[in-house]
Amino acid sequence: MTNEYQIRVVPEVAAQEDRLKAWLADEYGFDVRTIFGVRILKRSIDARQRQIFVNLKVRVYINEQPHDDEYIRTEYPNVEGKPQVIVVGAGPGGLFAALRLIELGLRPIVLERGKNVHERKKDLAAITKTQQVDPESNYCFGEGGAGAYSDGKLYTRSKKRGNTDKILNVFCQHGASTAILADAHPHIGTDRLPKVIEAMRNTIINCGGEVHFQTRMTRLIIDNGQLTMDNCLTGRVVGVEAVANNYPLSIINYQLEFRGPVILATGHSARDVYRYLAEAKIEMEAKGIAVGVRLEHPSQLIDQIQYHNKQGRGKYLPAAEYAMVTQVEGRGVYSFCMCPGGFVIPAATDRQQIVVNGMSPASRGTQWSNSGMVVELRPEDIEDERLLVNGYCLPLRVLRFQEELEKLCWQQGNRQQTAPAQRMADFVNGRLSYDLPKSSYAPGLISSPLHFWMPPMITKRLQEGFKTFGRNAHGFLTNEAVLIAVETRTSSPVRILRDHETLQHVRVQGLFPCGEGAGYAGGIVSAGVDGERCAEMAAAYITNHL
Repeated sequence: MTNEYQIRVVPEVAAQEDRLKAWLADEYGFDVRTIFGVRILKRSIDARQRQIFVNLKVRVYINEQPHDDEYIRTEYPNVEGKPQVIVVGAGPGGLFAALRLIELGLRPIVLERGKNVHERKKDLAAITKTQQVDPESNYCFGEGGAGAYSDGKLYTRSKKRGNTDKILNVFCQHGASTAILADAHPHIGTDRLPKVIEAMRNTIINCGGEVHFQTRMTRLIIDNGQLTMDNCLTGRVVGVEAVANNYPLSIINYQLEFRGPVILATGHSARDVYRYLAEAKIEMEAKGIAVGVRLEHPSQLIDQIQYHNKQGRGKYLPAAEYAMVTQVEGRGVYSFCMCPGGFVIPAATDRQQIVVNGMSPASRGTQWSNSGMVVELRPEDIEDERLLVNGYCLPLRVLRFQEELEKLCWQQGNRQQTAPAQRMADFVNGRLSYDLPKSSYAPGLISSPLHFWMPPMITKRLQEGFKTFGRNAHGFLTNEAVLIAVETRTSSPVRILRDHETLQHVRVQGLFPCGEGAGYAGGIVSAGVDGERCAEMAAAYITNHL
């Protein structure tokens, strides 16, 4: 017999199977010896009061062994010789698009400009050692995309666009812990996610697909291309041209051509792709983003604040999370990508930039907790006459703002990856920090008056937002915390326009803008969901054009 129950228990009961069995036996009148197993189906922490509780949905096996699968498997057939679809980018959008194509009997050809997930590690380490960024292999470019080495958080609010549970189950099938199916805020961990990504790639290859690393798309191959009266391109995409940079130096510009409809899943930092699209007159528009800093506290302090306990989280609770949001002068100010027990990392994609992001290992066990603290930025907030040259740059105005702020940050950081930083209370009060706390940011910090050189429309709102957050969470606004500049890659600065029903570009057939880089997702799970949807629409397109 199996029964399911919604229960509310203290953390030490939730964390220990024997204690949980004893609690269930006492609460529901079982003989504890008859409980052969307990499976946690859903788990969340209620820390609103001083007494912390864990809410659980559990399946209890009475006088029988657990027999059902912990996750739902997907069958992937062999697709050798089947019609092919080109997938540009091997981030979550591209990987899930490729896997879904295989499910549908199509052959994915995945092109990834960066290196495979393990080779990337050497280039990431070099950022700290040499203070230099490889433009093709970094925290944003390479197998797994920006999510591979920046935490692997799987929480999303995008429930209406597709099957988020399917995404989590596919991760489990490829080696992720089944705990992600239960946790309210699931998280794989940056130390475990690379192996999961590699397993996904192996599924694609073993089923007859292809994955090409260090292969950068240079242009779309378009049949019947012509400009409309409003100067936008129409036509039909039949493939891509690409450059492979993994060949010997004598042929480093080796040109490749791949034929088929195209799922464009480049991620939010492929600025060369956005520039190419603008020059080719492929319709897109500027999109709002959020800009700010990465805020780092001692994790023990966040535990104390969130768990209402001077002793912190204790033995049975995880590193505490927080979510902050307010409005200042008509724009949202909020926390983003909160990483309890994590690190701040250098996420630039070129040599004259500083960009920061956050990540956490699976254990979430470091002495720091960090979060992006950002201000909503809309296209109309940016006025720059240089963007009006020839009229074509308007869709890129937010991108241009990002670039200039990242370069300014690099200049403030002594033209290296040493990041400008300021203690939190000093920032709010407009004071220079004469020293800085110890930080997880490996390339190092340099004291800098962020309130002085960052745009006032960002800094003024952050200052007011921090005052609000400090009133709501006593101890949060403190000089024990440090602001590290600059956080700009919260989402894509453009949206590549597509039809709502077919997910094809609004004017160019056979092109499926996908995921975060196209402006239609905001994280690993939502990008995966969008990748699956684009794969389904590409399959329908092929069926209609055979």
